[in-house]
Formats: sequence, C-alpha cells, structure tokens
Amino acid sequence: MTDPMTPGTFIIEKVRKESYDTFTVELRPQYGASPIAYLPGQFNMLYVFGVGEIPISISGDPNRAATLQHTTRIVGTVSKAMGKLKEGDVLGVRGPYGSSWPISEAYGKDVVIIAGGIGLAPLRPAMCELLVQREKFENVVLLYGARTPDDILFQKDLRKWRSQFDLDVHVTVDRATGDWLGNVGVVTSLVPKAPFDPHNSVALICGPEVMMRFAVMALQKQGVPLDRIYVSMERNMKCGCGFCGHCQYGPTFICKDGPVFRYDRVKDWIEIREI
Repeated sequence: MTDPMTPGTFIIEKVRKESYDTFTVELRPQYGASPIAYLPGQFNMLYVFGVGEIPISISGDPNRAATLQHTTRIVGTVSKAMGKLKEGDVLGVRGPYGSSWPISEAYGKDVVIIAGGIGLAPLRPAMCELLVQREKFENVVLLYGARTPDDILFQKDLRKWRSQFDLDVHVTVDRATGDWLGNVGVVTSLVPKAPFDPHNSVALICGPEVMMRFAVMALQKQGVPLDRIYVSMERNMKCGCGFCGHCQYGPTFICKDGPVFRYDRVKDWIEIREI
C-alpha cells in the first residue's frame, strides 16, 4: 500500500503566468508513472523540495488527466519558491484529496457558478466537466469577479466560454482600470440579473469567505435553498489526510470532509468569524 504521506515526483512541463502574482504549472508524472485521476474540486499537496509543501486545488480538465494543472497565487514561502521554478524542474505531488463538486446532482437543473479572484481555479475543472456533459444540464451560468482587469484569470478560457451560445458568462471587476468597459462592482451584484431558475438550480461557489457568505445571501434572496448551494473551503491544511488537525473546522476536517461542502452543513461554522 502506498504511503499517503510520500509524494510522487512530477516534471514541470509548462509554466503559464496568469497575472502579475498568479501562475499555473502543468505537470506530468516522472519515470513513466500513471497519471493521477481526479474529480473536479479535489486538491493535491505540492512539495517544493528543500522548501515545503502546500495544498493547491487542481485547476485542469479532469478529462485530460495525462497532465495536472495547478494555479496558485504567490502569498508565502512555498508558493514564492514554486513561482521561481521553470520547465523541466521537479515537484513532489501527493493526492488527490478531498470531496468534489456535485456534478451529477445538477443533472436536469440550472448550474450557477460564482467565483471570486483565484476561486475560479478550483471551479475550472467543474466548468470543463459541465461542458463535456452539457446536454445533461439546463442553463449554465458563470459569474466571475476580480479586483481589477489585470487580475482576471484564465482569460483565454473566458473568451472561449463567452463565445458559446449555450453558456452565460458574466465578468465584473471591483475597480476598472485601463480600457475596461465591462461590469464594475462586486460579483454578487450579478446574481439578480443571471438567467437561472432558483427553484431548479445548483450553485457552486469559491472565493474569499466573506465573498462566499454574501454570494449565499444573494442566492437565498433569489430563492435558492441552502441545500442546493456548495462552497469550497481551503484553510490551514498541512497533511491532506486528516492526521494533523490543522484544518479542523467545527466537527469536520476540511482536507478529509471537504474542501467542497454543502452550505447548510457548514453554515453555523462559517458564520462564526473566530473559527
């Protein structure tokens, strides 16, 4: 049995800059090892040798598992070191871990995806899966908010998705700069205008916790029940296996029971700011 705490080695095949402080690494297994199969919403632990390890959601297409994609922002020692790596360098990978977005539960329903900032990365695999199975869903709506136009991630994907007749994609920024002519305002301001049936929909949300709380409030105001709203939580994960207890959240462990939770099951804990 493979030790869950031992990383496999992966070669960096591509490094793509998404914004001034965010990048995507594309990895392939070293030594001919089998690709890692994963579900949309799951995460891996990425290890920079000699520096440390961090949890990062998988941001690639689960139907193209020959390579792994992870998108992260430079915010600490490990991600800073990872940002200096180049094609051909090696990373350690453990996983995949955690729960996934409930794609099958959305069959026959409208799907509303609400993403804030880098929260679009954990939702990108869900979007890819929705497109592969597009005929099984009614309206598919993506509402994405970034701080400025320069912070918008996956711009190539967004242009492609916006061009599709069977998707509704709306992007907004907190502050317009340059020649931005699109929406300005928080992402929750897009919810009342979005084309979905609140009584026959499933919502997937990822972003800063304060943004997720307000997104849930906006969906509730439209009539979406809490048991049809899912959020992705990522905080303080160290082992990925529920051993260390760093990510305990009320009675749950985010790495083991999450990171994707049905909102009504974590509502009481999210509303306590001290947790």
